[in-house]
Amino acid sequence: MTTSNYATERETTEGRVFTVTGGDWDTVVSGTDPINDERIVVNMGPQHPSTHGVLRLILELEGETVREARSVVGYLHTGIEKNLEYRNWVQGSTFVTRMDYLSPIFNETAYALAVEKLLGITDDVTERATTIRVLMMELNRISSHLVWLATTGMELGAISIMLYGFREREYILDIFETITGLRMNHAYVRPGGVAQDVPDDAIRKIREFLKMMPKKLKEYEDLLSGQPIWTERTKGVAVLDVTGCVALGITGPVLRSAGLGWDLRKTMPYCGYETYEFDVPTHPDGDVWGRYQVRLAEIRESMKLVEQALDRLRPGPVMVADRKIAWPAQLAIGVDGMGNSLEHVAKIMGQSMESLIHHFKLVTEGFRVPPGQVYVGIESPRGELGVHAVSDGGTRPYRVHYREPSFVNLQALPAMAEGGLIADVIAGGASLDPVMGGCDR
Repeated sequence: MTTSNYATERETTEGRVFTVTGGDWDTVVSGTDPINDERIVVNMGPQHPSTHGVLRLILELEGETVREARSVVGYLHTGIEKNLEYRNWVQGSTFVTRMDYLSPIFNETAYALAVEKLLGITDDVTERATTIRVLMMELNRISSHLVWLATTGMELGAISIMLYGFREREYILDIFETITGLRMNHAYVRPGGVAQDVPDDAIRKIREFLKMMPKKLKEYEDLLSGQPIWTERTKGVAVLDVTGCVALGITGPVLRSAGLGWDLRKTMPYCGYETYEFDVPTHPDGDVWGRYQVRLAEIRESMKLVEQALDRLRPGPVMVADRKIAWPAQLAIGVDGMGNSLEHVAKIMGQSMESLIHHFKLVTEGFRVPPGQVYVGIESPRGELGVHAVSDGGTRPYRVHYREPSFVNLQALPAMAEGGLIADVIAGGASLDPVMGGCDR
């Protein structure tokens, strides 16, 4: 009796390998599930157009079914948090605004609130500055949701909504440019207030936008909500119930689309949100359709908040009165559209020598912040945006760390994708609305 020198099968890192020297193939592999062992690993990204920035998804597929999904982040790392340790407290606004580049006003406001809490001047921020912050944040929430609607529509094959979403966002970016001088990355909200006042021309543009936008929202819904392909690609897709959301730390529209009306503007108010009238939209199903419905409803609620903020704008300063903290806020843009006006420069130079020296030291060295650490959380378009700021008593942060909702919410992707189809990975990932600039900071 002879014994075969070949093993019938063996396990390798690539899967099960058979060595066949003769005989019937069906007999050799009869004890093996041919479907289960025919799995492939696919890299979706980090340049895939549907990954919302430089995100890499490693998918193990069985046919078109996703058996395992892993998110890989870090391709867009900027080192912003580390850079903050080498700039003074006011200069930090210029860095944090670039994290989540679709909601820069929220990055700035959370940072400013944290610095103000360390300084103990939270109650000294003027009413007008606080109202302007609410106004700018809610406009920014609308523009961010419009980008989500535009890009998600494009990824699911609705090209028209992509064009319309970006078209309406341009109105808001134009308003931001009128107020701050920039379309994005504004460094407008600063510790103690805001960089400069809102001009009358911007108020007019905002009121025009509020008149125009409700009609546009109706057009979006007419275009998508009754469309069979849109409903099939979103209803019952990438479901994550409220238990899963809470277990994974998911916040924002994704959590509210699962039925839990948790919104920091209501539950842990800041910037006077407790004095505004607005609702927190929720949806019971926890799927892509629910997230779509919640974000559209949030745009409508933000419009209500913007209107209330406009009505509350009373004349007054937009920076705290303490000249040892107050970054010069009575700025006027020069004829080049960028630098300070000559009148403003002349006003500074015409003051006392002591005042000029103090102004110079404030701008170049910055102010000192008492030692301590604080955490401040606000409701960004993607969920809870938290800032943990630590001071050692110097003119620069010892450490600033952001609790970024995009980073936390990406944990939900495997739970949504595994067991579903590869096409639904796109819909589920898009419905999380991750911005990788916020993830990789």
